[in-house]
Amino acid sequence: MTLTDRIHAEIAAAGGWLPFDRFMSLALYEPGLGYYSGGRRKFGQMPSEGSDFVTAPEMSPLFGRALARQLAQALQASGCSDVVEFGAGSGALAAQLIAELDALGAGLARYRIVELSADLRERQRQRLAHWGDRVEWLDALPEVLEAVVIGNEVLDAMPVQLLAFDGHAWHERGVASSGEGFVFEDRDTRLRPPLETGIVPGTVTEIHPQAEAFVATLARTLKRGAAFFIDYGFPEGEYYHPQRRGGTLMCHQAHQADADPLVAVGDKDITAHVNFTGIALAGQDAGLVVLGYTSQANFLLNCGIADLLHGASLGERAMAHRLLAEHEMGELFKVIGFAPLLAPFDALGFERGDRSHKL
Repeated sequence: MTLTDRIHAEIAAAGGWLPFDRFMSLALYEPGLGYYSGGRRKFGQMPSEGSDFVTAPEMSPLFGRALARQLAQALQASGCSDVVEFGAGSGALAAQLIAELDALGAGLARYRIVELSADLRERQRQRLAHWGDRVEWLDALPEVLEAVVIGNEVLDAMPVQLLAFDGHAWHERGVASSGEGFVFEDRDTRLRPPLETGIVPGTVTEIHPQAEAFVATLARTLKRGAAFFIDYGFPEGEYYHPQRRGGTLMCHQAHQADADPLVAVGDKDITAHVNFTGIALAGQDAGLVVLGYTSQANFLLNCGIADLLHGASLGERAMAHRLLAEHEMGELFKVIGFAPLLAPFDALGFERGDRSHKL
């Protein structure tokens, strides 16, 4: 059965319509068929390599080296010795973090990875074989977690629900079959976005119950340590601004972006920007405290990337510049940090430029 056949069968079994979050889940994560589990290469700097997009660790090793300084501080502040990474992708970030944490003498005992894709897990094993049994893979979040958690471009890949406003009422946008392909179809709903003020007819936007539920579950699990998430997104007021009437849903294939998730299903990534206000509230409501929220540029500069640049080659400096530049990743990407309510600390990455007040 192909992925398309699998989705058509589920649509038929559901009465002819699937909510978009279920469609997105199948397209990305259906075992053996979905984008992240189907075996194709996703990560890399060049489309000629067969990759679809580049993440910060593939762009520059200085990303992981700077981030390691924050993790080292968090390990020391919390008394933990484990790091847990969600969705480790190619394993590039894990390799950078382990090497730098060891160089810093951070006392890292285990690096644990929660990875749903068997294909990506195998690639990570090959890349991280140097560290042997210090690297472990988990199938699910442990019931009790004492560790420093990291997630780079994880929240944006969690399935979202789509809402459409016709000027009179909100509808949930789902997916129906149309011949061999798929079409959007709207149905009545009681769902609403967090902010509705000024929303104009024709607006389509996203809500993020799965990402928020994930953070809430992590909050209930994290007894000691900290958590840091790096992703592209906005606070609520910007996310649901009336001028953002097309939402943020985006697809990536061969380093090209498009906004149609209903074609080339399984052959391209599907993402949505993160509503960081919703993520912060989900964590707080479940018992975490927000350590800070800022741009990726501010965070990396606070973590000492400028010092690391002094010893870098010209090419390495050019690539690292993309991590910091406002028109590249420096401003679009944000970082949010959490710690258990009774164990906050002054996190290095948020010393200057903290924007928690904007959440």
